[in-house]
Amino acid sequence: MTDSKSTSPSDRQTVFVANRGEIALRIIRACRRLGLRVVCGFSEADRGAAYLACADDAICIGPAAAAKSYLNIPAVIRAAQLLEADLIHPGYGFLSENADFAEAVEKAGMTLVGPSAEIMRRMGDKVEAKAAMIAADVPCVPGPDSVLPNDPEAIAAIAEQIGYPVILKAAGGGGGRGMRIVREAAKLAEAFMLTRQEAQRFFGNPDIYMEKFLEKPRHVEIQILADAHGTALWLGDRDCSMQRRHQKLIEEAPAPGIDRGLIEEIGTRCARSCAEIGYVGAGTFEFLYEDGQFYFIEMNTRIQVEHPVTEMVTGLDIVALQIDVARGRPLPLSQEQVRTEGHAIECRINAEDPESFAPSPGRVSKMHAPGGPGVRVDTHIASGTEVSASYDSMIAKIIAFGVDRDEALSRARAALEEMQIEGVKTNIALHSQLLVDTGFAEGGVSIHHFEHWLEKREASNA
Repeated sequence: MTDSKSTSPSDRQTVFVANRGEIALRIIRACRRLGLRVVCGFSEADRGAAYLACADDAICIGPAAAAKSYLNIPAVIRAAQLLEADLIHPGYGFLSENADFAEAVEKAGMTLVGPSAEIMRRMGDKVEAKAAMIAADVPCVPGPDSVLPNDPEAIAAIAEQIGYPVILKAAGGGGGRGMRIVREAAKLAEAFMLTRQEAQRFFGNPDIYMEKFLEKPRHVEIQILADAHGTALWLGDRDCSMQRRHQKLIEEAPAPGIDRGLIEEIGTRCARSCAEIGYVGAGTFEFLYEDGQFYFIEMNTRIQVEHPVTEMVTGLDIVALQIDVARGRPLPLSQEQVRTEGHAIECRINAEDPESFAPSPGRVSKMHAPGGPGVRVDTHIASGTEVSASYDSMIAKIIAFGVDRDEALSRARAALEEMQIEGVKTNIALHSQLLVDTGFAEGGVSIHHFEHWLEKREASNA
């Protein structure tokens, strides 16, 4: 594990955690290891949450509704000022990729643990991000690096040039919304209109772009970390293809069955592009991979939910390094010193009905986390914790590491067997079924694998 230097009491800085749950606890732990003072903002729904006791101080920022608390920029800024914060860590979700928030943090005289507002806007706009990646020689999905015009004939001509099927996407989109597949010319005009309306409704930006729709791609990511001194590193790859409606269920590192030389080539290009645009912080390049080719789709300018699998195979504390580069410190290692060994698998445990996927809020009456060699559990849940209906249903992550993929799988299966959560429904049993699925066990499933798996399950239950 690469550690950062601890801070002496005389220059001890304060980090404000602008998030909740397991990622808030993860940030608190990193700050503790760095010797930093750490404080939290919490909503009324999270008042009394056990993880808050791990911080040096905490303050209520508003009611349960995220729009009035965790997404309330003035409230978050004011709370951070009251607790005398030097830095604000947004975690993932909520305000983590909000350029207006990044600007507000800077204007308030504090430092965001993340890239600048300018970079955030540039990479958050998928059309502009694609143009930047093309300029950096990063391969992209076939399609123009510009938004679609309003002329129906021009749109039809672009689709014909790309070749059906195509996919329409919101330029400011994310989370699986603002996307529509079109397989024939007769349905293009209606699909464009509907996607544009959805883009305006969800993201406040009606701009749409078009790409070739890949039929059986995998979702592969490259983790990067860059400092303010011109060093940008890539920390390996992840496969996140097991997903439902573009929401990830299982992630692993490294991506199985892909040529390591090709991964290195793509990783090097990603790191180089970050250095060229002046990116500072942790980030993730997301690709579709099909038939031996990588195609860039977007960049996430924050820490990812699935960062633990990369930490397990590299031995690096990505969150601590992310905080240190925000403090202006240079990265303590070179690309040659980044080593990946073994294999790691992460299962996202959600408080939801495993059949209908409906959220299952309530009080956790019993919680037992698994352990043993190579097993890590990231969670803020304990016996007695109230799972709120106001937020995302993910309550824990089980991460299993092994010397190879087979050992990681066996440890993940055993950990799922040991995990006990009572009082709310969870998807633990679903994960146990997926880890023995023949296709997943072999490695290299496409992003559509889980949907097909569900169809087979429904057919067998009919």
